[in-house]
Amino acid sequence: MKYRTIPNTELAVSETGFGTWTLVSNWWGNVSEEDSIKLVHKALDLGINLFDTADQYRSGENEEVVAKALQGLRNEVVLCTKFGYDFYTFQSRIRHQEKPQKFEPDFIRMACEKSLQRLNTEWIDIYQFHNPRIDVIERDDVFEALEKLKQEGKIRYYGVALGPDIGWFEEGEASMRERKVTSIQIIYSILEQDPARAFFPIAKECGTGLFVRVPHASGLLDGTVTRDTVFPESDHRSYRKKEWLEESCQKVDQIDFLTRDKDITIGQAALKFSLAQETVSSVLLTVTDPVQLEEFALAPDLPDLSQEELDRVYDLYDHNFHVTPIPSES
Repeated sequence: MKYRTIPNTELAVSETGFGTWTLVSNWWGNVSEEDSIKLVHKALDLGINLFDTADQYRSGENEEVVAKALQGLRNEVVLCTKFGYDFYTFQSRIRHQEKPQKFEPDFIRMACEKSLQRLNTEWIDIYQFHNPRIDVIERDDVFEALEKLKQEGKIRYYGVALGPDIGWFEEGEASMRERKVTSIQIIYSILEQDPARAFFPIAKECGTGLFVRVPHASGLLDGTVTRDTVFPESDHRSYRKKEWLEESCQKVDQIDFLTRDKDITIGQAALKFSLAQETVSSVLLTVTDPVQLEEFALAPDLPDLSQEELDRVYDLYDHNFHVTPIPSES
């Protein structure tokens, strides 16, 4: 495993981190609590030290499972969680519909205290806004509340996790340039390069560490999703139309040169693509299978993609991988 230090901090994080949202959830298959803990332990054995969770994942249960898995190991890891969704008041949810958000200072403090309890820790390394909109980033009282939590030692740094879909450039730019946040979490992959590309020079200028999530484009770049894949209704990808799947698979067909006659899997090549950006501090894995976890954790130690290969991927993206869009049937 290789490590990168987040700019302007003393936090050295593994180049592949663990996005724990898949644990004790049915959004990416079903994983028991016992298997979730085993998966975290395997990640630790492989040199992964960055673990990312959120208070709203399974209404706090995810944080509790992460705490059980990291019991006695708190000083060995960089632990990140998120805040901003009021799941305390609003329990019901229609499929994957976004819950109401709340960023009042009193709510932020309460949410932080609850996360500290569930995580069984005295501090959170990076406390992240969860999908904030620009009006939240512009509020001084919100950042004053976070600074107080820093002064009290309850959080070490704060960052922003952008979403829920690709976009939110305005929020990311303001967070880096105006609020000088420690980290920004973004979607970035071979198949989804915007708006992340625009963030890289800003992150370098501002000294912001970037965390990449969904590096395998929801399974399209790790060999688990094919044209014949049928997602269960509980899976967060089930709302996608079949045209999306066919188009995406056609795009994946165009990048076989990354693995042809090389000792590297498509899943590893996808990670090396994201790690080619110097402002990326870590790539957060989406994984539930221990064999796949080991495959991905080995990626940082493999040879880097060549500049020629990277340029070819950038050009393919700029030309929609030479794939003609398929009209939707509905």
